[in-house]
Amino acid sequence: MSLSEQLSTPSTAPAGGQGPADPKAGRRQGYLIVAGTVVAAVLMVLAAQSDLPREAVGGILLVLMLGLMALNVPVGVAMGLTGVIGVLSLAGERPTIGLLAEGPFAAATNFSLTVIPMFVFMGLILWRSGVTADLYTAAKHWLSWLPGGLAITTNLAGAGLGAASGSTIGITYALGRIGIPEMLKAGYDKRLATGAVMSSGTIGQLIPPSILLVLFAGFAEVPVGPQLMAGIVPGIVLTLMYIVIVVGTVSLKPHWAPRDTSKTQLDWGVVWKDSAKCWPIPVIAFMIIGGMMSGWFTATEAGAVGAMTALVFALFRLGPREALRSGLTALKDTVASVGGILFVMIGATMLNRFLALSGTAQLFSDAVIAAGLPMLGLVAVLTVFYLVLGMFMDPIAMMLLTVPILLPAATAAGISPVWFGVFVVLMGEIAILSPPVGMLAFITHKITRTREVNLGHDITLMDVFKGALLFVPGALAVVFIMALFPELATWLPGLTSSQ
Repeated sequence: MSLSEQLSTPSTAPAGGQGPADPKAGRRQGYLIVAGTVVAAVLMVLAAQSDLPREAVGGILLVLMLGLMALNVPVGVAMGLTGVIGVLSLAGERPTIGLLAEGPFAAATNFSLTVIPMFVFMGLILWRSGVTADLYTAAKHWLSWLPGGLAITTNLAGAGLGAASGSTIGITYALGRIGIPEMLKAGYDKRLATGAVMSSGTIGQLIPPSILLVLFAGFAEVPVGPQLMAGIVPGIVLTLMYIVIVVGTVSLKPHWAPRDTSKTQLDWGVVWKDSAKCWPIPVIAFMIIGGMMSGWFTATEAGAVGAMTALVFALFRLGPREALRSGLTALKDTVASVGGILFVMIGATMLNRFLALSGTAQLFSDAVIAAGLPMLGLVAVLTVFYLVLGMFMDPIAMMLLTVPILLPAATAAGISPVWFGVFVVLMGEIAILSPPVGMLAFITHKITRTREVNLGHDITLMDVFKGALLFVPGALAVVFIMALFPELATWLPGLTSSQ
């Protein structure tokens, strides 16, 4: 599933990761979406035309918007429709016409978002150049001697790909097709194999380049460079936590990951040759992270340099003709993906205007301040909130819906906006990993349905859920480590801003 498909499809994860079984079912689903949209729109208008306070109208329309999403209405449409009807009811026709005329342009021309097409294009080029398989092979050479070495290899490969591509689903797809059969062939338990693949995908949105962190920066009006830097240390801590989980699990259950007892001599020539094929990953990571930290590049310039480096790599790796073909395909997919992102951003901008007009965000912020929760207590409440919300929405929708409401409350409680951005992104990743409706679980289960991946093993959806539950507690532990030590997210941005 590409990023554009993720954004243009409904916000809820389809059961079993499958679409309608036949055209008639698809038409029935389409009729249901249209009918639900019309009914919800009518209810929105009726609620907005009542004599209720503005804050109450805001709350009602938000609930109805969630109802639209539950009916499989695309996220951008649900947000935009709610925003337009809300502004119409509270401010009248002229402000609504102004919103429709200026809102899409303002959302699509936010300069901080210009880095997104660079990151998307770079990741697609590297994937089509075969760097995913190279990275996994190299990591396996160096780490297979550890307990659960192939699972650890998968996690570190996910971290490495996170430094080249900000797509969680893309990383899960790539490593799932490579890592799951490798682990099953080595006798690994299917729960550990699938769990290692899913958890590796969640690392990608913390280590730059991260599309979600860029979106947060643009929407919350935070500088993009420091926001990207904020995800590096938490991403490393999350990777180490996953490694600890793998080693601990294999120590308690050695039969889940049998050790290779063969005495074959390691061919260092092959090791170095395979490792050298991965040169684009460290080079691109150094240019993006080092360039932004040193002040050589802005975030957009770093993305452009990374994309150019990926093109050069594809040219040498694939040859001119194949590189041109792959580049054009990646360019087409980039346009589709960025178009999907901007569509959601336009809907979120309209919704944000309505929330500001209704006073709902300020009301919530005042309630949080009045509660007097310490930072750890507020983080605990928001963690539960995001886990529940993740049952219905994907990470982008979760972030764009909640940031206008929760960011003022978080800053009022003394939480750094940069820290909050990392928290929101990490919670979005944990939510799509967590059963019973985590999107990554359904995607991974779908990957395992082919014989070339499952190698004849019967991998059920429950097996995938159990694999995810191995890693979710560790990811939640990282959230609370961040709450106890906020410097994990704010230290590097502080260095960047001092340059």
